[in-house]
Amino acid sequence: MRAVLQRVKEASVTVDGKITGKIGPGLLVLLGVGKGDTEADLDFMVDKIPALRIFEDDAGKMNKSLIDTSKALLAVSQFTLYADTSRGRRPSFIDAMPPEEAKAMYSRFCERCRSIGLTVEEGVFAADMKVALINDGPVTITLDSKL
Repeated sequence: MRAVLQRVKEASVTVDGKITGKIGPGLLVLLGVGKGDTEADLDFMVDKIPALRIFEDDAGKMNKSLIDTSKALLAVSQFTLYADTSRGRRPSFIDAMPPEEAKAMYSRFCERCRSIGLTVEEGVFAADMKVALINDGPVTITLDSKL
């Protein structure tokens, strides 16, 4: 699994003119699921993302996590994180997990984050989404469960 994490002041997802997910301060997570990803990859993401110490403490140091701060998470499915641009000019997405399986993994990610007490908002899987955000920092981090 791959993720791009962006610390935000606020973020939202709109589909067909309707807001489907919106958070105040917290973390926007663009989540891609690749062929061959397993429950171990899901475990890695659910363990790592909520616990990353990327929010400031009282001294201004990045020392607090989503769990520590009670901030929210906005999860957006993002198969394009598996784009292969090594040949030609049109990306190939052959390494992305097929949609039905990827949707199940994405849904489990969201549910498992909720189960540990996080407030989780979502985009709409496979929809044409408009994502709006105000970066905080900016702080942008990439994660790959295979590295």
